[in-house]
Amino acid sequence: MNKLLLVVGFTVAGIGAANAQKDSTQKPFKMVADKIIAQVGDKIILKSDIFNAIADYKRQGEEAVLPENPECAFLEGQLIQKALVLQANKDSLTVPDDELEAMLDNQIRGFIQAYGGKEQLEEIAGKSVYQIKEDLKEPFRERKLADQMRGNVLNAVKITPNEVKAYFEKIPKDSLAYYESELEVSQVILLPKANKDVEEYVTRELYELKRKVESGQQKFEALAKLYTEDPGSKETGGQYRLNRNDKQWDPTFFNAAFKLKEGQISPVIKSKFGFHIIQMVSRAGDDALIRHILRIPAVTDEEVNAAKVKLDSFATMIRKGDVTFGEIVNKHSDDEGSKFNGGAITGRDGGTYINIDQLDKETVLLIKEMKVGDVSNAVAYTDERGRKAVRIIYLKTRTNPHVENLRDDYNKISARALEFKKQTTLEKWFKEHLPNYFITIDSDFGNCQNIEEFRKAAEAAKSVSSN
Repeated sequence: MNKLLLVVGFTVAGIGAANAQKDSTQKPFKMVADKIIAQVGDKIILKSDIFNAIADYKRQGEEAVLPENPECAFLEGQLIQKALVLQANKDSLTVPDDELEAMLDNQIRGFIQAYGGKEQLEEIAGKSVYQIKEDLKEPFRERKLADQMRGNVLNAVKITPNEVKAYFEKIPKDSLAYYESELEVSQVILLPKANKDVEEYVTRELYELKRKVESGQQKFEALAKLYTEDPGSKETGGQYRLNRNDKQWDPTFFNAAFKLKEGQISPVIKSKFGFHIIQMVSRAGDDALIRHILRIPAVTDEEVNAAKVKLDSFATMIRKGDVTFGEIVNKHSDDEGSKFNGGAITGRDGGTYINIDQLDKETVLLIKEMKVGDVSNAVAYTDERGRKAVRIIYLKTRTNPHVENLRDDYNKISARALEFKKQTTLEKWFKEHLPNYFITIDSDFGNCQNIEEFRKAAEAAKSVSSN
C-alpha cells in the first residue's frame, strides 16, 4: 500500500462536476455509467464515486500530483476508508452529532463562498442546501470514523534513536538528500499607530461617505470600489459573506456587522485593520451578506521613528541578557502569525528551518552580516499588506550546505522514520484484519497492483462463498 494512498482524501464529488457543465471554459464533465465496483462488508463503492472524485481533483488544480493510475489510487483510498469504518463500528467509535453538523456547516460555507452565494450553489448542485448537507452527512461521518480508527491504530507508534539510526543506515549513500544552507530566523514586529488627528480625519471621511449613501446620493458598492483600502473586497464593492460560527474575523468588526438590520449602515468602527463603515445587505439566520469600506489612517515618519526607538531599546535589553527575545515577542509583537511561536519565520512546510530564498529581500540584506545569536537594530519596512512596520531580527541558527546526516538533520530523519514505521504498522494491521471482511472488487480493476492485499481477501471471500 503506497503511503500516498493511505492518506488520500476523497473530494466531495458532484458539485464540481455539475459546475463544469455550466462553465464553457472547461471541458464538459463526462458522466460514467454507474455500477458497484467494490464492496467491503456492507459498504459499497460506485464507479461514479471514483471518476467524479478524480474529475474534481483535476479541477482543483491538483492534476500534476495525480498518480500514474488515478483510478487505482482513488479506489485504494476508498477500500482503506471502508475497512477502517467497519472496524470503527465494531469498536463502537462514534462521531458526535454536533461535531458532524459543524463539519457540514463549514463545508457548505466553503461551497457558498466558492460559488458566489447560496442561490448559485443550489442552482449548480440542482439541490437545496439542506439536501446537499444530507447527501454529505454519511460520507463525512465515514471519513471522520476512518480518521479516528487510523488514529487508534497509530497513536501508540513511537520511534527510538536506535530505530532512527537503523532507518538512516538503510538509505543508499547516493540517495541522501543535499541541503542548501538553512536558517532559523525570528522577528519582533511593531505596527506604528497613526496619531489622533489623522484618525479623526479618517473618521470624518467615513461619516461623510455614510451620509451620501443614506441620503441616496451614492450607492455603497460604488463608494467601496472608489475608497476602500481592503484589496480583498475592492473589486466586489466591499462585499463579504459572514456566518456567526466563523472565527477568523476581527471580533469588533464581526460583532458590529451582526448588530445591523438589513440596509442599515454602522457607525464608524475601529478594528485591528483600520476604520470601517459596514452595510448589512441581507441576512438569513446565521448567514449575512455585508459590504464595508476600510480606511487605514496614514502613519507618518514620526510614528515610525518612535517605534524604531522602542525596538532598539528592546534589542539592547536582549543583548545584555536582561530579557529573552521570546519574552519581547510575547509581550510586544504585533505580528499575530508568529506571536505565539517565539517570532519564528516559518517555511512552506510550517517548520522553522528555512532557505534564504524564502525570506524577503530586506531580511536577506539584514542578516547578511549577522552571526548566529545576533539581534539586529530596528529597521522600517512595508509589509505584505502595504502597512508601514518596524522590526528587529534574531538569527538563531545557520547551517552550512551539506549532505544529509544524523548530526545535522536528526529531526527530519526522525520524522521520516516515524512515518515509515506508521506506514508499516498500518499495512500490518490491514493484513491482519482484511480476512475478517467480505470484499469484492470488479474485474475492470484487475490491473491495479496497489490493491493486491484487498484482492487476495476478495479471492478468499469468493472461495468461501463458493464452498
